[in-house]
Amino acid sequence: MAKGINIGDEVAIAATVRRRVTEDRVSVSIPSYGFPHSIVDRTSQAKKGQPMELIGDVTHIDGDLVTVNLGVPVTVNMDTLRLVTPYVLPKRKTPLVDKPT
Repeated sequence: MAKGINIGDEVAIAATVRRRVTEDRVSVSIPSYGFPHSIVDRTSQAKKGQPMELIGDVTHIDGDLVTVNLGVPVTVNMDTLRLVTPYVLPKRKTPLVDKPT
């Protein structure tokens, strides 16, 4: 599912809402991540069991484990990720070396 993931790519993780903690904060369950995770959610009225997509950048890859920055680093299995946007190197407009004079 997520074979071509590299460092710097933007990926999405499918999470499930566990419960609403406060009016603007929701606790979610992330597959293959052994801890509950809380996110700020002011826009929607998420209910228990509702799926939610969390988007972040890949910061580290170690075999089948991938660390994604969701505000805090979250390490999950690679097969739980979906590639949103691959990282593209910035294009250089001027050469690194000056022209000979």
